[in-house]
Order: sequence, then structure tokens, then C-alpha cells
Amino acid sequence: MPAIIGPVQIVNVSGGVVQFGDTLYISPKSGSKTFGGSGGFNTGGFIITNNGLSGTNTLDTKLLDQPIAGNN
Repeated sequence: MPAIIGPVQIVNVSGGVVQFGDTLYISPKSGSKTFGGSGGFNTGGFIITNNGLSGTNTLDTKLLDQPIAGNN
């Protein structure tokens, strides 16, 4: 089905898929583990972040969180 798309701003694409228009099947897969503190992962064109004291303490004892090899 055709669509009219207005103005679009894509600031950052890292390992992802951007699709405009008709599609039958898109299934990107990835896995990662990231730890971040207060205001650590803000993205955008204009960001103002005011944080006090922040700390991120992690203890990860899992060897396998979410396997994606068999999910094709």
C-alpha cells in the first residue's frame, strides 16, 4: 500500500534496518549487554542533561542471557 511520508530526521543508525514503504518480511537480530548510568545513553539532535552523583555497579553472573542463534 503506498504511503506519503513527510520530513524524516535520522540522527544515527548503527547496525539497524530502516524501511520506508511496503515490505513482506524484515527480521534483524542482534544481541548485546550494556551497562550505563544516569544520562549515559541520551541521543538526539539537541540534549541538555543535568545529573548529580551517579554510579553504576554491576555483577553479572549469567553466562548466557538470550541466545539468538536458533531464532532464524
